[in-house]
Amino acid sequence: MYQALLTRKYLTSKLMPLLAMIAVMLSVVTVLVTWSVMGGFLRSLLDSGRVLVGDVAITWPATGFAHYDDLIEMLEDDGLVVASSPVIEAFAMIQLPDDRTEAIYVKGVDPASFDRVTGFIDHLWWKPLDTPTRRDKDAIDWRLLPGNRDDLARIFENGTTMTRPDPDGGPDEPAALLGIEVTDYNQRNSAGVYEPYSPAKAHPDGTIEDQNTFMPRSGRVTLTVLPIAKGGRLTEPVTRSIAIANEFQSGIFEADSKTMLVPLTWLQDMLDMDEGGTVAEGSNLLDLVFDPETGEFVPAPIVTTGAAPARVTTVLVRAQEGVTPDEIKAACERVYREFAGKYPGQVPRPESIQIQTWEDLNATLVGAVKKETGLVLFIFGIVCFTSVFLVLAIFWAMINEKTRDIGVLRALGASTNGVAAIWLSYGFMLGLVGSTLGVIAATLIVVNINPIHEWLGETFGLVVWDPRVYYFVEIPSEIVPFNALIVFAAGILTCLLGAAIPAFRSARMDPVKSLRFE
Repeated sequence: MYQALLTRKYLTSKLMPLLAMIAVMLSVVTVLVTWSVMGGFLRSLLDSGRVLVGDVAITWPATGFAHYDDLIEMLEDDGLVVASSPVIEAFAMIQLPDDRTEAIYVKGVDPASFDRVTGFIDHLWWKPLDTPTRRDKDAIDWRLLPGNRDDLARIFENGTTMTRPDPDGGPDEPAALLGIEVTDYNQRNSAGVYEPYSPAKAHPDGTIEDQNTFMPRSGRVTLTVLPIAKGGRLTEPVTRSIAIANEFQSGIFEADSKTMLVPLTWLQDMLDMDEGGTVAEGSNLLDLVFDPETGEFVPAPIVTTGAAPARVTTVLVRAQEGVTPDEIKAACERVYREFAGKYPGQVPRPESIQIQTWEDLNATLVGAVKKETGLVLFIFGIVCFTSVFLVLAIFWAMINEKTRDIGVLRALGASTNGVAAIWLSYGFMLGLVGSTLGVIAATLIVVNINPIHEWLGETFGLVVWDPRVYYFVEIPSEIVPFNALIVFAAGILTCLLGAAIPAFRSARMDPVKSLRFE
């Protein structure tokens, strides 16, 4: 009973220990807010990356593999899979309306199935908005203007089907989707939204011509790819012009500045991956023949017979909710083994095919963010560990002050463990109250971190997270209960560690000497 009474008395009547409690609270706030922001950034990164990849990618690059329709059907029959989609991935060059030439990563996709896997339609940028985004307090978003609604509605519909109406009145033509940062024709403002502007084209005589082009309405690009023949040999480059239906923002800058989506069948035809001939048995793809027109030896024509099925380089897979990356990867590996057994010698062997999750595909980026999170938490943890020494110093001073009281307790029959328990209980209560207040304060900060940041900018001009610089418009953050529990327990532990040595010292005091202490 005396332990509880003394602990309550010290906790409510002494000022110095309250400083230790405040130090613990600030330590908990610092670590938990840092962990929440870094964890929120990693979560946003992973969610954004799935926009173009899904959960798992089954890939045979360059030449691709056939019978993918059967693979997709087998995957979607599996209980862990929601949807699958065929994709062709290739490197290419595009020429923009201002005659700039850029390297691009082109993906041939089927819009309907690709959306079921990735939800990319939700990330089409040009569409009419009814309300401004949270950061757009002045409603300056170009998509909010009433005069643009009908035009943007058509552009959004074009993006969902990857087509654009023929200006001459013919059937709709295939159209592409560009990453929002590919052209540099969209300027990002302080609210984190894009405003289109017309590109300027420089001529050799030094004059500048305004193109008056809004890419999703009238823009076109010229795409150049290098097909790989069904036998594995490179062929001549193929160049075609394609209209732009819309632009997208996935949330990953590297993807949005270097990626272009085109209709799957259109790219299959360009890359010679559509249904066609196969190499005849006995044909040697390395044979050379003399060309009398050029006077040089050139590769022999490929002798074909029969009809080969169309090919893709990748099949993307989306998992059911709650399925872990390892579980869906294992399911895809199991299904592909069955698929390869169905087409022996016609598709890549199971041990050769690449089956990777989104984290596997971006292991370098994800690993770097995780390591940076660990490093920052380690550094802040060391800084916050100083609260241990603060508690130790305060308790040491208090024990010196209360030496005679300790002697009285021992003389009245208090045990050594009972005396030590007073200080340990006191340290525990300081840690409990400080950690509780710290978790509450950290939760309030994380939940309101963007309004707090905006208030700092408006009041003091302090802008840490500028949407024109950082690709995420708002500061990403989330409170993970398990992480909060770890930080809460660590706050209590630091106080117990700080109180342990003074408690041990008080328990070993000689009662007689303590009573004579001046």
